[in-house]
Amino acid sequence: MHGESDPVPPQLETRHVGRSGLVVTELGFGAGPLGGFAGRPVDEASAETTLGAAWDAGIRYFDTSPWYGLGMSEHRVGQFLRGKPRDAFVISTKVGRVLHRPGPGKASTATFWTSALPFDAHFDYRHDAILRSYEDSLQRLGLSRVDILFVHDLEPEAHGGDEGFDRRVEELEAGGGFAALEALRTAGEIGAIGAGVNDATAALALVRRFDLDAVLIAGRYTLLEQGALEALLPVCEERKIGVVIGSVFNSGILAGGGAETSTYEGEPAPEEIAERVGQLQHVCSRHGVALGSAALRFPLAHPAVCSVIPGAARPSEVTENARRLHWSIPPALWEELRSSGLIAREAPIPADDVG
Repeated sequence: MHGESDPVPPQLETRHVGRSGLVVTELGFGAGPLGGFAGRPVDEASAETTLGAAWDAGIRYFDTSPWYGLGMSEHRVGQFLRGKPRDAFVISTKVGRVLHRPGPGKASTATFWTSALPFDAHFDYRHDAILRSYEDSLQRLGLSRVDILFVHDLEPEAHGGDEGFDRRVEELEAGGGFAALEALRTAGEIGAIGAGVNDATAALALVRRFDLDAVLIAGRYTLLEQGALEALLPVCEERKIGVVIGSVFNSGILAGGGAETSTYEGEPAPEEIAERVGQLQHVCSRHGVALGSAALRFPLAHPAVCSVIPGAARPSEVTENARRLHWSIPPALWEELRSSGLIAREAPIPADDVG
């Protein structure tokens, strides 16, 4: 494990998480893959060396969740970070699911994760469930506090449609779940409350209903899709809510491996998506820029965005992302993407070349 003799890492730029007082590196680490996505198991040694590569790259913001590997991701992240000074990093995890054992003689019914712990999970956004989830996460992490708690997957798709979404929002509100989060924040146990979702419309509804410090929006503000730009991001900017961008490569297709071999939202890319990615790739190539670099840098131009958190399961993926962040990108690339309609005309673009 990396320790006090670690080499001095490169300096990554940092940003404030809205008005919360927290400061994160603009490149963070998404720990979902450490739970072993379907068909992509991750062993302990690989998890530790990947986290070590993130630390050596200067990354000091780590995001995990009970859902990722049914506790496995939290165990692995905590095992690594326990060897670091607590004030040297920011960690976020999530609430909204409670893990439980399947029962004597029964196996877990969760088949999505291939490196999972032997548990099941159920949604519950009420007061006691939020507190139990928080306490369980601390135990798995082996840490006495976390910095950000995101309310996880509170969106229609996860709950059977709009009616199910409304019922779960009522659990959070009338059921006392959000009151529990506010009490933790007031007591200084956590530094920020957020919502972590894939749906920009649901995120906007939550921002308008609850006093949030942060939003983690996955896949909806990327080089490929800017659905969060019209309504969600302006409200977050106005209210000084920090925005974290997850799935910045839209599940891999923007990482630059080629649309024919990459996935979009975890599935083979539809024809229209593959075509659009091909157009993005063509423009980037003409300017001598890697598609993955443009994808990583684009969201950071928006003033509400504080960090992008690509996931990684191998050290090479982490070092590649750090390299992408510092790729020299000519302003003409952004102008061509905008003028050709490949990114929204109103989307902020990076003002300066980093290289």
